[in-house]
Amino acid sequence: MTDISTPTPAALENESRRYENRLLVILFVAFGFVFFDRQALAFLAPYMDKDFGLSNAQLGTLSGVLALTWALAGMVAGRLSDKIGRRKPILIVAVLMFSVFSSVSGLMGGFVGLLAARALMGVAEGAVLPMAQSLMVETSREHRRGLNMGLVQGSSAGLLGGILAPIVVVWVAEATSWRTAFFVTIIPGLVIAAVIAKYVREKPPLVRTAATDAVADAAPAQPKPAMKDVLKQRNVLICMLIACFYLTWFITLITFTPKFLTDEKGFAPGTMSGVMTCLGVAWVLWGFATPGISDRIGRKKALIGFTSLAVLCPIFLVYVDNPVLLGALMIVSYTGLGCFTLFMATIPAETVPPGALATALGVIMGVGELAGGFIGPMVSGWASDQWGLQTAMFIASGGALIVVALSFALKETAPAVLRRRLATREAV
Repeated sequence: MTDISTPTPAALENESRRYENRLLVILFVAFGFVFFDRQALAFLAPYMDKDFGLSNAQLGTLSGVLALTWALAGMVAGRLSDKIGRRKPILIVAVLMFSVFSSVSGLMGGFVGLLAARALMGVAEGAVLPMAQSLMVETSREHRRGLNMGLVQGSSAGLLGGILAPIVVVWVAEATSWRTAFFVTIIPGLVIAAVIAKYVREKPPLVRTAATDAVADAAPAQPKPAMKDVLKQRNVLICMLIACFYLTWFITLITFTPKFLTDEKGFAPGTMSGVMTCLGVAWVLWGFATPGISDRIGRKKALIGFTSLAVLCPIFLVYVDNPVLLGALMIVSYTGLGCFTLFMATIPAETVPPGALATALGVIMGVGELAGGFIGPMVSGWASDQWGLQTAMFIASGGALIVVALSFALKETAPAVLRRRLATREAV
């Protein structure tokens, strides 16, 4: 007769913590390579000019079409995931597809072909974030929720897309060609998909409290919230608007800054790469610091304060000519990517019921990408062709300024802050 012992609560808790950290590392790398692939085009644009002669409007269109398909895919994948109750299979397929389509960009011989390749890449990449953040929030302990989600969405993209991408793709392009730089992007994606298949679970190993146990037990009997019910949530609507203008800030900056530094500032490719790497350093730093700070001071205060700094980032690009000083100011002011986790993942996750989580994340990301990611860079590219590339920088700054104003309409969701407020009211 076999003796089957039941794991103690302490053993289960230890297993859960180990899985939380393991999942964090896997999703960190997965979403980081999404942005490695997405950023590659902007860094390779100066090299592609010899073959394509891209105008600012065409460069904006290439960025915009990826955002368009990213948006549509994110909304569809999020809703599908909530309906079938599965995240992992969608995530694996998405990672495989974006790796393949990113490398296909290196095969294209004209603008139309490149446009098609970027559109297909966006279809795959759009599903990654709603799946990754849904898995992460279900596994995270309350006091680490913002930090974990910030590392997955912010710091990962900064490290791999902001620091590693400009160094690697510029080096490969200099040593071989811009086409080869696209080709090598397929390898990490294949490895990541295999790791997800082996180590990621559909559900976390432990639900940690009696309250969340009750919610989990009741969830299967509850109808899935309709889209209209999700959109009735005030925070969801405000986060959708914030996403539109913050994506304008972000996509405009990552699309036009490399060309602005080389064409308008006259920086050599190596100097441009160095300044862009400073953006990546800031991306990593603020990607986890901003959500981590928001766990303590509140989501709303953090969003208002750090976005106010982000308003200055494009202004510094226009008016500061010394590359060393400019790099330092980029590290201080490129705070927006830490804020992305708040309005695109953490605040919605703390606002909607679990059965609507991926839907909410998908629709906020989708609407933001449509307006700020698709329309924003095309308008900025057209305006830059008319009045110079500095126009794109002013458009980006204006987008962040509007976000500051919108953030005042949010309802606070940080659990620690809400508990302090409740304790204060009870004391009074």
